[in-house]
Amino acid sequence: MRDDTVNFSAGPAGLPTPALERARDELLDYRGLGASIMELSHRGPEYGAVHEEALGKMRVLLSVPDDFEVLFLQGGATGMFGMLPLNQLHDGGSADYVMTGVWSDKALAAAQKVGQARAVGSGAVDGAQVRVPGRDELDLDPAAKYLHFTSNNTIVGTQFSNYPVGRGVPLVADMSSDILSRPIDFADFGMIYAGAQKNLGPSGVVVVMARRDFLAQGSKNIPTIFQLAAHAEKGSLLHTPPTFSIYLLRNVLDWVEAEGGVLEMERRSRAKAERVYGAVEASDGFYRCRVEPAARSRMNAVFHLPTPELDTRFVAEAAERRLIGLKGHRTVGGIRASLYNAVRLEGVDRLVAFMADFAQSHA
Repeated sequence: MRDDTVNFSAGPAGLPTPALERARDELLDYRGLGASIMELSHRGPEYGAVHEEALGKMRVLLSVPDDFEVLFLQGGATGMFGMLPLNQLHDGGSADYVMTGVWSDKALAAAQKVGQARAVGSGAVDGAQVRVPGRDELDLDPAAKYLHFTSNNTIVGTQFSNYPVGRGVPLVADMSSDILSRPIDFADFGMIYAGAQKNLGPSGVVVVMARRDFLAQGSKNIPTIFQLAAHAEKGSLLHTPPTFSIYLLRNVLDWVEAEGGVLEMERRSRAKAERVYGAVEASDGFYRCRVEPAARSRMNAVFHLPTPELDTRFVAEAAERRLIGLKGHRTVGGIRASLYNAVRLEGVDRLVAFMADFAQSHA
């Protein structure tokens, strides 16, 4: 990405410049070997070192407990919508799902094609997702195999500040869009998964962190390639992994570490979100955020202008200032500023300044 460009895309999203520069410098000749890392065997020592380094850094940055496996798989988070129930909903088992938008809808629909799964709570108010349900609002089944939720909802701009409580049922979370933006307490989790293309790296790989006893409960009557425990047993090398995606993910993890780790990412995340939502609130109603304040996402700030025509003009004029990726999702319209880790605070300041100028010119 050019130095004068700020990328607010929701995903695939911008990557830290140092991670890309490192890939550029090593693309044709990885450490003097005369070949790119993506041209080398996934069984060889060169790629093996990258693979293990990425696994290790993921574990260290998030303080993943020793009884959890860290996996790198293909298929993205959407693939996990199906892979999770294939593993866990056997022998009549059921699962509970918290509904907060499109991605939880898709996850539930996939589970219902495999076994028994039901919605146990929703953030919808009059048909619109503007909040997340509280812990005491969930109609939980104490015998469920797991309680699934989406930690951050990229399309509607809601986010859990406090995770649901399963009351003895293992939590499973899709954290694709807020992974590495805050610490995680793994105590109640059976599994966490995250597509890389928002906060971790490029598309093509999904990170899975799963408790070993949770994996051990997985079905053995599905093809081996779909068995999470089989991937864990082989160290995510059951088959050829997405090597270049994992290499770039490693570069991003190095950058996060060098920048101060997850606590620093959390500090920056709060500062960026406060500035954008502050600009919305200071606009005297020109910008409107429909999400309840307590549920507003720190990753995806979604807001609307007075008319769809102004939404379109806002996106076009922002692009002229090299502020790109601001168009809202087609299902909700408006503006969406995605504030992932790679988005610098200076870039957010440029957006906030533009918002003030635009409101003054078009109010």
